[in-house]
Amino acid sequence: MKTLLKYYLALVAIFVAAKLVFMTYNAAPTGDVGLTDVCAVVWHGLPLDLCTAAYLTAPLLLAWMVGLWVRVKRSALYYRLYAGVVAVVLALIFVADTCLYEYWDIKLDGTVFAYLSQPEGALNSVSAGYAVGVVVAFAVTAALLWWIQGRILSGGMAQGARSARSRLGRFAQRLLENRAVCTALGLVVGGLLFLAIRGGVGKSTANVGMVYYSENIYLNHCAVNPAFSIVSSVFKTRDYAEMYNFYPEAERQQIFESLHYATAGTPREQLLRSQRPNVLIILMEGCGGVFVNAVDSLADPAVTPHLNRLARQGVVFTRCYANSFRTDRGTVCTLSGYPAFPGVSVMKVPSKCERLPSIARSLRSVGYTTEFLYGGDINFTNTNGYLLATGYERTYGDKDFPADVRRTHDWGVTDSIAFDRLLSMVKAYPADRPWHTTFLTLASHEPWGVPYNRLPDDKIANSMAYLDQCIGRFIEALRRLPQWDNTLVILLPDHGINYPQGIGDENPRKSHIPMIWTGGAVCGPRRLDVLCNQTDLCATLLGQMGLPHDEFRFSRDVLADTYDRPSAVHVWSEGIGWTDTTGHTALNLVTDPPRPMLEAPAPSAARIRAAKAFLQTCHDDLGGR
Repeated sequence: MKTLLKYYLALVAIFVAAKLVFMTYNAAPTGDVGLTDVCAVVWHGLPLDLCTAAYLTAPLLLAWMVGLWVRVKRSALYYRLYAGVVAVVLALIFVADTCLYEYWDIKLDGTVFAYLSQPEGALNSVSAGYAVGVVVAFAVTAALLWWIQGRILSGGMAQGARSARSRLGRFAQRLLENRAVCTALGLVVGGLLFLAIRGGVGKSTANVGMVYYSENIYLNHCAVNPAFSIVSSVFKTRDYAEMYNFYPEAERQQIFESLHYATAGTPREQLLRSQRPNVLIILMEGCGGVFVNAVDSLADPAVTPHLNRLARQGVVFTRCYANSFRTDRGTVCTLSGYPAFPGVSVMKVPSKCERLPSIARSLRSVGYTTEFLYGGDINFTNTNGYLLATGYERTYGDKDFPADVRRTHDWGVTDSIAFDRLLSMVKAYPADRPWHTTFLTLASHEPWGVPYNRLPDDKIANSMAYLDQCIGRFIEALRRLPQWDNTLVILLPDHGINYPQGIGDENPRKSHIPMIWTGGAVCGPRRLDVLCNQTDLCATLLGQMGLPHDEFRFSRDVLADTYDRPSAVHVWSEGIGWTDTTGHTALNLVTDPPRPMLEAPAPSAARIRAAKAFLQTCHDDLGGR
């Protein structure tokens, strides 16, 4: 067991040393990285180092436990072979990560395997001397790693097993007891390794984003363990550009261009009093249109009276639709104007996140300070990594709240407490600089447990009523602050909800969501019945602020004079729904070819073509075409 501990700590030390080599070879682009930054990189990168070391130690623990009960001949040879394999694999990863970073500017991940089929393309890009240097670096690194592991494992593991058996032999009467004790100890250590592999006891499991801590993406890259990055991403990496190839390229392009997603133009009307208001986006967890009577006449007006009032007093988009069905996907759709996908969460693809446009990045470019607040585990589904990569200067999660309130909801800090924190943040912002903050709520999420009981017969509706009450209280408090006069508050959910029971993703009512603009920066009440998606928030907001939004390829300024093909798309794991002025079509993507699940009021070949071409274009973009 002592040998296992030494091995585990040695791996952690190796990973730390690899970070230092990486930072030495790949100097910071700005050249202003000091000792404090190096220490921060090591400290914040430690969780993934501990996780990866646990993965590599676990097989040795299992072998040790088997050796307690079964005599394995030449076990020392197997340990040496294991050490050799680990040495070669880690050396390949370390050297490739260090050398490729200056060309790719991303951390090594599963995309590297796309180049293995044609390595001559990479070799043609470097000199012979460079290639030789890389080979030498690999050989030296592999030999050093094998030697370090050999020093620790050589004889230690096998001797430990034999000595345990010999002691058990001398004390035959205590044989079973000692084996049981050793096995129990091994199980305890295995549990600790499992915790390290999982990344702790929180709701989020280990992911690349959990070590992101800085707005400087270079420092975040330095903190990432490359072995973890490549192994975790290899299960998520696919050739997206080859998926959903419904049409030849020329036909796909023609159909997509006919959808008029390029909407740079002149706004038909101005909704804001100022082009540089403070921008507060509140993502309301799961609060679909089925709970807001202002956009859905079938909704009970008693559930969300405050949202209905704010819709009447401000600007309400009555025909807005969510792009996806999950928070991680809906967040990217809202803040980056990037579409959702049936089989992948873009938020979990760090290399893509770093290249996405975002509201935060656009506003930072004109002097805004940017922050994100969430009462739950902000590392969940790589949320923190995505946020820091797309322009948020600071992010706050459950660990930034007092310990006694972190479990006031099953998902973290309940909304009433988190809204109080949000109000404190607003009060603290300096008056001489505009700010943009996004707040993601969480209480209106299953299991729907909230400190509120106005609608006791319907716990789901009651949780939405609680969210509505929190919003109403917050808006009234904000209205009394001097910041109100130049603040735009945008309220919309991350996704819709399967409510009432029986509404499926193919039903457009499920993805129908409210989008409400309120605050002193709004000119006045306005009801907009334009058909749109939550992805269109980016271009529409920036268009109202007089800021460019050309890089938001899948976001449209729905108030521009060029927006003449209104449509909305919703994607879930098994299908895609397309809505335009002619009606709605939902396609089942599981069948081959995709078959309509719902068409109303009548079948439409044009809607099917639009849905297919849109899906193909999205995957081509995700795949790098």
